[in-house]
Amino acid sequence: MKPKVYIETSVISYLTAKLSRDLITAGHQKITQEWWKHRRQEFTLHISQLVVKEASARNTTAASKRLSVLPDIPILLPNDEVTHLTNELLFQQALPTKAADDVVHVALATVHQMDYLLTWNCRHLANAELQRTVARICQQQGYQMPIICTPETLMGK
Repeated sequence: MKPKVYIETSVISYLTAKLSRDLITAGHQKITQEWWKHRRQEFTLHISQLVVKEASARNTTAASKRLSVLPDIPILLPNDEVTHLTNELLFQQALPTKAADDVVHVALATVHQMDYLLTWNCRHLANAELQRTVARICQQQGYQMPIICTPETLMGK
């Protein structure tokens, strides 16, 4: 059985965006493209309706490119458990209030027992300091939080 990966919107954005002039961002984009080309087949990918919504936002040309890579990826559905965990993470201020959508990504991936949550959001998701608190709250609620990582750290052996 392949490991399950929840793909957060930033990965889709980096995958489909025009190459950035910023060297770090351009590096992340190239790593994402390499991961998508060489590694994604080794995992069962999942997204959520929130990913579709975020990918649809802003520039219609860019949104069209983002949406073009999503059709074959199964969508995880919200349920009462996801809502409860989201509310608990928000109540305990696991992430800043302005990162409420990021909390939903974590709750969806956690409740649906994903092995990994793949993201380039290092401010709120792939943030080692915040992950400890998020993992503790998830565990208190009876869940194991997935490993939250970037494509660079999920490149394989």
